[in-house]
Amino acid sequence: MSSIGFQKRQAGDRLKHAIDVAVALPMLVLISPVMLAAMLAIRLTSPGPVIFSQLRVGRDAVPFRCHKLRTMAAGTPSLPTHEAPPAAVTPVGGFLRRFKIDEFPQLWNVLKGDMSLVGPRPCLPSQAELIEHRRRYGVLSLRPGITGLAQARGIDMSDPALCARTDWAYLRNRSVAVDLRILRATFFGGSVPVD
Repeated sequence: MSSIGFQKRQAGDRLKHAIDVAVALPMLVLISPVMLAAMLAIRLTSPGPVIFSQLRVGRDAVPFRCHKLRTMAAGTPSLPTHEAPPAAVTPVGGFLRRFKIDEFPQLWNVLKGDMSLVGPRPCLPSQAELIEHRRRYGVLSLRPGITGLAQARGIDMSDPALCARTDWAYLRNRSVAVDLRILRATFFGGSVPVD
């Protein structure tokens, strides 16, 4: 990467992180009553920790701890969501997943700079095929996101090649406007017209 390209990337990263923090901080304050209620429900209905922290692949393939509200029975093996046994999801966990409440603690990851509001969803270090596809497309240069283009389009990590190609489409077309469209589609549905 040329020095001009590197400077542009740094400036774009600083702007994106500033927007992330400006949105994540008030969101964390606003949703704190819901998160506290969810934590209480988890504590009262199943044994184990309330917060689930899992090693994930971050920007430039650097691992980081991704935080979520626990939705599975304690002791469930660390697997990608699409491979986890449905019976392992607790009744409260199913509700939290349906409304994406389990993702709320990732706002802390955003504030720390490990994640962005929008970007490729962070995968597990064991998902070698997806990591290799993302490396080939240059997607690992991005901060992972709480949501992303693949998720807004209903694509999960069970198809690593398609997931990585969709992440690449986001990489090529990313902008504040695209991020806003992805956030809107994540919460309210609809399409995200990105090549």
